[in-house]
Amino acid sequence: MKLSRAVLIILLVLLIDQASKIYIKLNYTLTGSNSDAIVDWGKFKLLFYENAGAAWGMEIPGDYGKLILVVFRVFAVFGIGYWLVSSIKKNGHQILIVCISLIFAGALGNIIDSIFYGVIFSGSYHGAIATAFPDIGGYAGLGYGHVVDMLYFPLFEGDWPQWIPVVGGEHFKFFNAIFNVADSAITIGVILLILFSKKAFPDNEKA
Repeated sequence: MKLSRAVLIILLVLLIDQASKIYIKLNYTLTGSNSDAIVDWGKFKLLFYENAGAAWGMEIPGDYGKLILVVFRVFAVFGIGYWLVSSIKKNGHQILIVCISLIFAGALGNIIDSIFYGVIFSGSYHGAIATAFPDIGGYAGLGYGHVVDMLYFPLFEGDWPQWIPVVGGEHFKFFNAIFNVADSAITIGVILLILFSKKAFPDNEKA
């Protein structure tokens, strides 16, 4: 698979990811609960949530925690990029190149939010819609932006059986994460790598 095709996949994912985030950011206020959903089709909801940390909303405490996370992400993207170029030069299987391209695009998409959104946009609040390039400046410094999430699929919910240790009797909801197109690209890339690992890594299979 040629580098040009991998770049096309990356650009397509980035375009969809950034377009959806910017549209949500500039047209809606933060949604505080499911009842405030922008779109509510039962098993699919469109929300507006901003994630200041890593996956699942986790954060590194301290004034420099966010910056450390951004630096880590940047190094990770460079590493994934090197893996992609190296795999193409070695004529890696097409499924491997597609998966790495998806993971790279997803990681880069969220890094764009973290690095630039705080400078480009005003803050989003409940009842206040953000604007681009405000006269008073953005809501945060370079590297301190929040990642925009909007996709929510609460497929089913229920209560854990009482006999299960620790969580017995507690209520659960699946899938309870709010995510974006970039997160989806990463997840799809990883799942495809697992499902088609024999094709993606034929040398390991021979060994």
